[in-house]
Amino acid sequence: MTLRVVLASHNRGKLRELAALLADLPLELVGQGELGIPPAEETGLSFADNALIKARHAARASGLAALADDSGLAVDHLDGAPGVFSARFAGPGADDAANVRKLLDALAGVPAERRTARFHCAVAFLRHPDDPHPILCEGVWEGRIADRPAGSGGFGYDPVFFVPDLGCTAAELPAAVKGLHSHRARALAALRQRLAETLG
Repeated sequence: MTLRVVLASHNRGKLRELAALLADLPLELVGQGELGIPPAEETGLSFADNALIKARHAARASGLAALADDSGLAVDHLDGAPGVFSARFAGPGADDAANVRKLLDALAGVPAERRTARFHCAVAFLRHPDDPHPILCEGVWEGRIADRPAGSGGFGYDPVFFVPDLGCTAAELPAAVKGLHSHRARALAALRQRLAETLG
């Protein structure tokens, strides 16, 4: 039996990525935008807080089980910014390009060895809005911020997130390769294991 799950996101790229990463489970993911559910107000102080806020909001509005992730970029030179404000670093309603420009401007002149950064991802799964035992998993992906964007894949800060072990930015990776290494892939690998046990 397939479980219908609302994904607490309006980001189609994220919906595609998560659906692919969880394709082996009996889940049908539907984006909250398709159900007319507005975004939750992200008031948490951590990625885990925001993932839970978004999942509870989507579950309550839809009556379905819910999956949410909150992820972002933490840059050491910027004391962990943009952090939980990654999606709105350049202001409310900012697009990916504006956020990337602001990040590169903030790091102008900073040498490569001081541009270390990491992507964080927290994913939360709720069976219902008042689920007292949500499944929460996290993942981290280490890298550094490139001097300029490169690559056309992915979304968000992927074009400037350089992965030294792979020798390219996240946006230059094929989706299948990114799906093995990313912060979201790591968090979802842990979630997939927990869900496989839960869903039998």
